[in-house]
Amino acid sequence: MTKFEVLILGNSSATPMFGRHPTSQVLNFNEQLFLIDCGEGTQMQLFRYGIKGSRINHIFISHLHGDHYFGLIGLLSSQHLVGRKNELHLYGPPALKEILEVQFKYSDTQLRYPLIFHATDEHQEQIIFENNLLCVRSFPLRHRIPCTGFRFDEKQRSASLKKEEVERLHIPASYRRLIKNGVDYVAADGTVYPAKDLTDTPPPSRSYAYCSDTVVHDDYLEAIRGVDLLYHEATFLHDRVERAKETFHTTSLEAAEVARKVAAKKLLLGHFSARYKDLQPLLSEARTVFFATELSEEGKWFLV
Repeated sequence: MTKFEVLILGNSSATPMFGRHPTSQVLNFNEQLFLIDCGEGTQMQLFRYGIKGSRINHIFISHLHGDHYFGLIGLLSSQHLVGRKNELHLYGPPALKEILEVQFKYSDTQLRYPLIFHATDEHQEQIIFENNLLCVRSFPLRHRIPCTGFRFDEKQRSASLKKEEVERLHIPASYRRLIKNGVDYVAADGTVYPAKDLTDTPPPSRSYAYCSDTVVHDDYLEAIRGVDLLYHEATFLHDRVERAKETFHTTSLEAAEVARKVAAKKLLLGHFSARYKDLQPLLSEARTVFFATELSEEGKWFLV
């Protein structure tokens, strides 16, 4: 089975606190690594958990509040210093390009590797990355400044062969991939064996959605509907819902309500306020509405 899992590097909002780092996470899809947001200290967290920066070829930045991107210039610079040569794709708000150009200009840095920037659209959903196995979309959230979420959808998975039947018919190895892709097998005597009779139904595709800073509203719900694992910010307990609205954030109870509305299979809470040393009350509150909820824990992998 293709690997599809998320490593939490940071789960704190605004400032580092109680051993928690600002927002950042790594998504591993089939051993291809994607970095989602890059708060302060991200490269140290990568080192801590044994993730080589050179393996990351795509970085997604949700918005330009510092707790989501202040670690980026350090990571990009370190990749330059260690001799990276392969290209790196960066997805984020249009102004991020200018910010980086100023940083590199005044540090007299000319990267040794190609840094390819892709501007995200704060107004509409769009496909920003796609290959034969995975599709990544950005979608607008509602925060104090332009902000997008990201959804990672695995494409339809290949059917698995019925091994005993394939071996009984002595089907050549060179033909087996075609059968998995739906091509019927024609034997030497002209007999046609339908691909559906030689394969098992493929397992369902999986999906992961990342909702960083946002106040709850209906506009983004369709973009995350039916997702297998939903990461949603939960900055406050619901007794501070007015503060959440004022700062364009979400409570743990609201995050759970979102997960229930969109029929997510699992919910992962994150972006915790520095006011909370103990996070269990946020988890308990969310589970009153949506039981399949977990806290994002730094250094822990979560399966999609």
